[in-house]
This record gives sequence, structure tokens and C-alpha cells, in this order.
Amino acid sequence: MRITLFVLTLILNAGLIYVLDTRKVLPVPLGVLLSPHEGVWQNAEAVDADQGGDFRLPELKGKDRFGSESCIKEVRIEAGYWRKVNSIHKWFVDNVQGGEDECKPHYVSRDQLIKLRALCEEVLANRERAADLLPSANGFFFGSTEYDEYYFDDIQATIQIINDCLELPESWEFEYCSSW
Repeated sequence: MRITLFVLTLILNAGLIYVLDTRKVLPVPLGVLLSPHEGVWQNAEAVDADQGGDFRLPELKGKDRFGSESCIKEVRIEAGYWRKVNSIHKWFVDNVQGGEDECKPHYVSRDQLIKLRALCEEVLANRERAADLLPSANGFFFGSTEYDEYYFDDIQATIQIINDCLELPESWEFEYCSSW
């Protein structure tokens, strides 16, 4: 009896999804309707939208309507993202976070970014020394510890992230925050 109810429910749900995802009931397919890029939500930029260019907020200069300095004190953007790149995470823990592996933001100086970039470049130039120069770290949810093509792709991506960061104005500051 339970199996029959399960199969019946499965068939009804699949049928409902099919009907809602075609133009037979709704003016547009359900997937388009709920899409953050095309649907009713429309709270995201188009996937192919240009995200480049200068970022300026001239309207924040001066006083607010109460005569105080502007209420917006900072704007945060994600300058880079590493997923399961444990060697880079280990480097930040050892060189930025004082050895404390915690999920809190930590200030990263431009000099630290330059040192990490130089280290990554050295790893790519001397792949056989990767384990000594920029070792992997074991841990829960930390990904592979192999020194394979994915490791070296992540090192190359790190160089690009750092290059992009260092092109930003000198007044910009950087933080590293892990989440595991």
C-alpha cells in the first residue's frame, strides 16, 4: 500500500511539474517564471552582464541629511573565491590568521598578497617542489591533497585573483574569510 501511494504521489508530482513547466497553464514555463535572471524575482544581473568598469559612489561624499558623515562606511565585494583549495587556505591560516583556523574575516595586506603570488609563481615554475613550497592541508571538507592538474589550476587561478586585486585602487583593503 505504501509503495502504491509513493508511486502515485511521484507520478502526480511529475505530471504537475511538467504541466507547470510548459506553456499550457502558465504564460511562461515555471523555470523561467522562478528564474532570478528572467522571472518575476529579477533580483540578479543577467548571466552575461558586464561586471567590469569603474565603481564610483560620488553621491556618498559630504554630509547626510542630518549633517553627519555618510552612513555608508564601506562597500564589500567578493574579489576572489577558492573552493576546496586547501593549500591556499593553509597559507592564509599560517600567514594571515596567526595559525588560528576560524571562520572570521582577517585583514590581508597588499604585501601579503604579493608574497602569496610570488610563492604561487614559484610553485608553477618548480612543480616537483609544490609539497614543500605550498603544501596541501588535510581536513574535513578540505578536498583533495594531491598535487595534480587541479592543484596547479587552482594555483594559476590564485595568481589571477591576486593580479585582479592588486589592480584595484591603493585605498582598497582586503580580507580573507573561510567558511567550512
